[in-house]
Amino acid sequence: MIKIITPLSQVDTYAGFTLGTQTMDKSGNIYIYMLGVASTIVGSWVTYDEEYTTTLLVADAKGPVAVSMGINVASKYGWYQVVGKASACISANSADNAPLGFETTSGYAGDGRAAGDMIYGAISRAATVAAAVSTVQIWYPFVTDGATV
Repeated sequence: MIKIITPLSQVDTYAGFTLGTQTMDKSGNIYIYMLGVASTIVGSWVTYDEEYTTTLLVADAKGPVAVSMGINVASKYGWYQVVGKASACISANSADNAPLGFETTSGYAGDGRAAGDMIYGAISRAATVAAAVSTVQIWYPFVTDGATV
């Protein structure tokens, strides 16, 4: 891991780091530097591939998941969180301490897992009554296009 001196919310027009570079903040949260995707906002849930290219989380997705730290839209580069206490897009009416999954809107998660797509390694840490950016806890989350049993 490398030490980052720019804000983790910074969006780059060119790759300022090698894609896949990881860093850790003072709280132990871990981030990966990746290429963004259209419609990303702060807190968007994304899946990413072996080339560290992101896609907004959608129904039936497969692969590792991260949370965007900036407005890392298409052709822009930035940091995505994969471990720790994060601020992420949560859909309406999600419970505290609930398992999370894809929920109705690209880039959002919730406890209802409307499409049945569980995000393994992600749990809510605050209740919401409307769509909002809320506190979650993540540990290298991933999706497999499956529901919980």
